[in-house]
Amino acid sequence: MLRRLSKEQPENFKFTKVNLNWAKAQLKKYPKGRQASAVIPLLWRAQEQEGWVSKPAIEFVANFLDMPEVRVLEVATFYFMFHLAPVGSKAHFQVCGTTPCMLRGSEDLINICKSRVNERQKSLSSDGFMSWEEVECLGGCANAPVVQIGSDYFEDLDKDSFEKLINDIEKNNTPIPGSRKGRFSSEPADMTKKYSRKKLSFENASIERFRG
Repeated sequence: MLRRLSKEQPENFKFTKVNLNWAKAQLKKYPKGRQASAVIPLLWRAQEQEGWVSKPAIEFVANFLDMPEVRVLEVATFYFMFHLAPVGSKAHFQVCGTTPCMLRGSEDLINICKSRVNERQKSLSSDGFMSWEEVECLGGCANAPVVQIGSDYFEDLDKDSFEKLINDIEKNNTPIPGSRKGRFSSEPADMTKKYSRKKLSFENASIERFRG
């Protein structure tokens, strides 16, 4: 499938001071002359910072790694995990549409996205706060249906819990990732244990991290 960069592009891109220090540390993981091996981690970090991978971000990474820009472009356009156009500033919903999730109701979640976000996937909501797309297996089949936002999984969703998730994001609340039925990991749904649902650290919620 041919993937192209968005026609709308920012004027420039640069890492924040924290991310720049992180990127420099990544280069130490690779042998001298092999810094190009860090291209995927750096592109991912750029996406975490901006929400998507822009042409200036690709140029920045290429210059940082002393690589031809076309090589970085090849990587960014090959892997579907990289968004090549702006996504919602509050959340980009990745709805798993593979068989286990579909059998457990992911089509209902997709219909909610169409009605509340945008009829078309990979398109911004009218206020620019949200976007969505249907994706292949997210690897959480036992907890289907699953939606990924940033680095977080929201599991055991149904129409009501997904509507609540969207409402929380609209209100700038930070939903806690994990099962919507109180399951710990992938234990049987009728044997849920009463574990604390407290967030371990701010690193636990990428939505909050993305807001800065």
